Amino acid sequence: MDRKSSGSTGRFNPRTSGDASSITELAGRKPPRDIELEQAVLGALMLERDAYTIVCDILKPESFYEPAHQKIYTAVQALGASQRPIDMLTVTEQLRLNGTLQEVGGPVYVSELTSRVLSGANVEFHARIVAQKYLSRELIRFASMIEGKAFDESNDVDDLLQEAEGRLFEIAQGNVKKDVTQIDPVIGKAIEQIQAAARRTSGLSGLETGFHDLDQLTSGWQKSDLIIIAARPAMGKTAFVLSMAKEMAMTYNTPLAIFSLEMSEIQLVNRLISNACELDGKLIKSGQLTPMQWDQLMSRVRSLYGAPLFIDDTASLSIFELQTKARRLVREHNVQMIIIDYLQLMNASGMKFGSREQEVSMISRSLKQLAKELQIPIIALSQLNRSVENRGGDGKDSKRPQLSDLRESGAIEQDADIVCFIHRPEYYLKSDTDAAGNDIRGLAEFIVAKHRSGAVDDVKMRFRHQFARFENWSDNANAAPAGTGVIASRLNSDSSAPLVDGSFASPAPLSGGTADFTSSPGEEPPF
Repeated sequence: MDRKSSGSTGRFNPRTSGDASSITELAGRKPPRDIELEQAVLGALMLERDAYTIVCDILKPESFYEPAHQKIYTAVQALGASQRPIDMLTVTEQLRLNGTLQEVGGPVYVSELTSRVLSGANVEFHARIVAQKYLSRELIRFASMIEGKAFDESNDVDDLLQEAEGRLFEIAQGNVKKDVTQIDPVIGKAIEQIQAAARRTSGLSGLETGFHDLDQLTSGWQKSDLIIIAARPAMGKTAFVLSMAKEMAMTYNTPLAIFSLEMSEIQLVNRLISNACELDGKLIKSGQLTPMQWDQLMSRVRSLYGAPLFIDDTASLSIFELQTKARRLVREHNVQMIIIDYLQLMNASGMKFGSREQEVSMISRSLKQLAKELQIPIIALSQLNRSVENRGGDGKDSKRPQLSDLRESGAIEQDADIVCFIHRPEYYLKSDTDAAGNDIRGLAEFIVAKHRSGAVDDVKMRFRHQFARFENWSDNANAAPAGTGVIASRLNSDSSAPLVDGSFASPAPLSGGTADFTSSPGEEPPF
């Protein structure tokens, strides 16, 4: 008899049609299952004292094909969860309490299960086979569902792709297991990391950001960390990560990727140009630059060419699409950090949630899992709720953000390894000085409010809003007012706008229009 299609040979023959959620047999082919192995696993669970602790992470009730076996394993689970003995008598009693004893064939069938097993020595191996059969059925059900929806021309193909990706991710995540590791090899890896950090002149173990005080506090952004940077609108979240990304890519040659859900790639690069060239963002947008400013733009923008910086401006990016792109970036371009602007604009298409909070929780949890899988830090920007604005008091610290201000989900705080806030006192005080008379012009406080593997503290930075740029507080302490920091020009009063190679084209437009740039043979155009 074919054991894959055979049922029990005892008095009670369990139904072989499966439950209501079982897949339909197509073209005479029967869904993958092994009834005898299911019986062997259940029998071993009632014979061996420690069998449940071995298989509890491998099996769940739906892993069994037979509805009767699902109910029996549910009873075993209840006994295991309450740390009660698991044997033929206790399982029978639990089934009676659940009201399902007669549905599974009564005490006779339960006793027959134990008589089919001589030993539970192979219970783990048998359980893994049962789990693999379940996974095969899930994949068949998934493929059948997608096939049916694909034939329905009323379904949007893009939505169907997102749904398929989400469901396949669910199935894959349910099957991902990692064995425990003895400590010796882990100690070896830790020593290697310590030695690598010792060889660095900076003494940091993670990625350098260019913000020296922040690097000293965190030892650099660490591999596998999920870092949340949160603030109210207009505090400079995007400006901060662009300043950091520019410094990391240009100074330290660190490959990184920015996923911008809020701004287009052109808007993002315009802000990056304003940041790098120290030109007012309004002038970059309008193109109303003086000849001296054109010289400054063309001289400094060249430093951005060849930077290992990758930008994706896909709107309404799903967590599943991000995972696919992130893996490809790490594999093909050795990207060492990912920035997401910002978390609340992401979605989990193809999955259903009872609330937006549950969806955001799933996204934050998936980001942490992705950071751990790829062994890179992931920085996600996040919005704060309005409780910051509604907080009473006029003091310098009255509007300081707190962990409870994180918007839409407390899971963000739980999943993150580091939670940071950006706070600019002058935004709220509308004054050049605080209550103590301290000058707060351009002061930005980078607040590390949660640090899973280190200290929490405040880091002072300088914010230059004209350039959407953050700087070290100690740098340029006596900097000239924004807009005056230009390089010396070689142009005379009737000069033209300079080209990348130092030659000149027609005069730059001063009142609208577009500059007519040409480049020398073999020279890369400036834009």
